[in-house]
Amino acid sequence: MLRRLTFFALLTFAVVTTASAQSPPSMPGMPSMPAGMVMLTPDEMKWGDGPAALPPGVKIAMLEGNPAQPGAFAYRLKFPANYKVPAHTHPADEHVTVISGTFYAGHGTKLSEAESKAFPPGGFFIATAKTPHFAWSKEETVVQVHGVGPSGITYVDPADDPRKK
Repeated sequence: MLRRLTFFALLTFAVVTTASAQSPPSMPGMPSMPAGMVMLTPDEMKWGDGPAALPPGVKIAMLEGNPAQPGAFAYRLKFPANYKVPAHTHPADEHVTVISGTFYAGHGTKLSEAESKAFPPGGFFIATAKTPHFAWSKEETVVQVHGVGPSGITYVDPADDPRKK
């Protein structure tokens, strides 16, 4: 019994020490937290214009990290009604959870509403690295994306890339 308690105490110390030593970098707009903690209510999330890599109109709230850098990242995207993201790929897996609205996504090299799947709130999918896919919304929709960077976006048809317009 003493051996088990000693092992548990050492394990707890190692976890707590590691967590406090790896506190996330502070990010603009995020309230300060104890080392190792990121705790946000929806009211504390700061929304801004989406990245230039996405068509105009989307809003973003960064929750953790930076998708362009190595390491964990999480953010939320708020899509307006009738928003479309043409077929694209990512260099890393992206995990998507629907927070509100209905999010439509599909696999393929061209956006096809007919070949999309509707994801209601609580829906989840993984956009695996280098797999072409597309997304769109009929109503305002919020999704949360998380993964391990570096990540980014490459459009299947370079003419769809808003950074080139």
